[in-house]
Amino acid sequence: MGAQNGKDLLIKVDLTGDGQFGTVVGLRATRISFNAESVDVTSLESQGGWRELLAGAGVKSASISGSGVFRDADTDERARQLFFDGEIPSFQVIIPDFGIVEGPFQVTALEYAGSHDGEATYEMALASAGALTFTAL
Repeated sequence: MGAQNGKDLLIKVDLTGDGQFGTVVGLRATRISFNAESVDVTSLESQGGWRELLAGAGVKSASISGSGVFRDADTDERARQLFFDGEIPSFQVIIPDFGIVEGPFQVTALEYAGSHDGEATYEMALASAGALTFTAL
């Protein structure tokens, strides 16, 4: 797989609760990360004193972050509503030439900024709130 265009990594949100996804518009930079906690089961009998981990145990999580400029009133309003209402809708993350990650996420941070001689910007962070699915492209 060759180099990918960063603008093709898209974050989409279920706009109405019925599976109608819309791109969170205006994002210039996006990131998704996956994490898995490990469960240490090392004991005095562990071979050579090496740490042992329990396979399949621990908590899995994902986080999404993005930053950009205001471009679309509908998705801006939806992000604000999700944060203030504490809703946990489905999101999709389209990773070019890799696949689609989909599942429930909560908006955990929403930041707005601007300077007197520039555009208004925003940053948002999301945390997974349930099981995620992956569909290969």
